[in-house]
Amino acid sequence: MKKALVISGGGSKGAFAGGAAEYLIKEAKIDYDIFVGTSTGSLMIPLLALGETERLKEAYTSTIQSDIFSSCPFIVDKVDGVVVDTHINHMRVAWNFIKGKKTFGESKSLRKHITKFFTEAEFKRLKATHEKVIVTVSNLTRNVVEYKYAKDYNYEDFCDWIWLSCNFVPFMSLVEKNGFEYADGGFGNLIPIQEAIDAGATEIDVIVLNPRLQITNKAKSTNAFNLLTNAIDFMINQIAQDDIYLGLLESRHSNIKTRFFHTPKLLTENSFVFEPEEMKEWWEQGYNFVKSRLPK
Repeated sequence: MKKALVISGGGSKGAFAGGAAEYLIKEAKIDYDIFVGTSTGSLMIPLLALGETERLKEAYTSTIQSDIFSSCPFIVDKVDGVVVDTHINHMRVAWNFIKGKKTFGESKSLRKHITKFFTEAEFKRLKATHEKVIVTVSNLTRNVVEYKYAKDYNYEDFCDWIWLSCNFVPFMSLVEKNGFEYADGGFGNLIPIQEAIDAGATEIDVIVLNPRLQITNKAKSTNAFNLLTNAIDFMINQIAQDDIYLGLLESRHSNIKTRFFHTPKLLTENSFVFEPEEMKEWWEQGYNFVKSRLPK
């Protein structure tokens, strides 16, 4: 029997998944053989495979906007330190276009941040283990989803794949690697259950960073950028539903045990905002939610 942990995309909401995974690994003592992630899930799985939950918690409860964006396309409005609104930074976006950039913002800071919390020494430890660690990327040039196994690459290449898995264009960097343009894995597979099955999993725990039933009434679009974000959000939600449906069909057909851990509520409408205090709360919520769901 092989057990897999699958973590969906979700930006800053990954803090909830971190808390959930901490309980599953440290308290429930589940020994996973396979780790598969998309976007923020790809950031998490190398340290989870090493059992480094405290190090992961430090990363997810201290990260701020400048750790992600080298050029941030958003303006975050706060009142008494609490985020009340986010909107497009039109001046920053216009300047990026003047400079010939292909995207509204850039995430080169995230590439550096990855190596701060996932070192080459840890990568060597990871390659020496039996676990399969797999990140999801979208190859926009070939129009296919690709899965990158840690054991197949060197440290710099694998850090690139983790980074590319998280690059939600057009708000983050569009990067060319090996002659192809890559973007966020969530564009093709937000919840990569099928890859866990293909990797040999017979029992799968899936952390989904959205509620099981998500019905929201968004405000009307006020401009082209607002319309774009709403349209992308709709697309990603539909991809998530399809991933769950197909994963369930395959797991039932193959007699694979699958458990889902959805967030009990919508954590945020803008997962591009990274606020340490907020993410600390989500980490604790994830931990306590899974604790309440599992049998004593």
